[in-house]
Amino acid sequence: NAHAPARERVPITARNAGLDYASRASHHLDMPSRKAHRYRLIADRDVLHVCAVALSACVLTAGLVYVGYFVHVLRTARKAPCLPEHGDCVLLFGKHAPQGRIDPDFEARLDRAMALWRERPPTSVVLLGGGAPYEASEAEVARQGLRERGLADDVPLRLEAQSHDTLQNLRNARDMLGEDGARRVTLLSSRYHLARCALFARQLGFDSELCAAEPALDLGPRTLLRIAGEAEVVEVALLARQ
Repeated sequence: NAHAPARERVPITARNAGLDYASRASHHLDMPSRKAHRYRLIADRDVLHVCAVALSACVLTAGLVYVGYFVHVLRTARKAPCLPEHGDCVLLFGKHAPQGRIDPDFEARLDRAMALWRERPPTSVVLLGGGAPYEASEAEVARQGLRERGLADDVPLRLEAQSHDTLQNLRNARDMLGEDGARRVTLLSSRYHLARCALFARQLGFDSELCAAEPALDLGPRTLLRIAGEAEVVEVALLARQ
């Protein structure tokens, strides 16, 4: 029953997310930290090459290439629906939650997931996102957040808790879903993040549709900065495919 009484919210840790110390150690010992993962990306020659190409393209076109990607990300964020057409298999993207603290973006994603359950319960849900060693993963944080919002304990949730970025999220989800991944999946995330999600899903062969966490796009300075950052990621990812 998705309308079970909500639980009192408590800080989400690896222990109250359902992992004892031994299983936490086994689960996280081989998992690089978010910071280490980013350092590896920065040091990667292919990443450096693509970044150099992207920078050159922006310089040579007086920034027009980047402006095009910015408009694309903005348009995707503005037009994304809140209620997907199918919604049978939902991929819920997590967000960095240090020490189990959920920010407003993550809150909105969880609230939208609950709204989908009340409107039309999906048959399969994958919670995406790893975490720092010995801390609850983003997927575990999402699971507890959904339980606190009234999702019944017997509703099956699948956790992908090994990834550190959107591309890894989707690669691991594809492996988890197997043949089920060939059907349409719903990508549920913040509006500013959806263009990147859609791009990577398409590159990985998903048949996907979008679902926006927020009811409408807020064009405040914080959101515009995030869209600007996402435009850069999308530009680099597309140039890497050329």
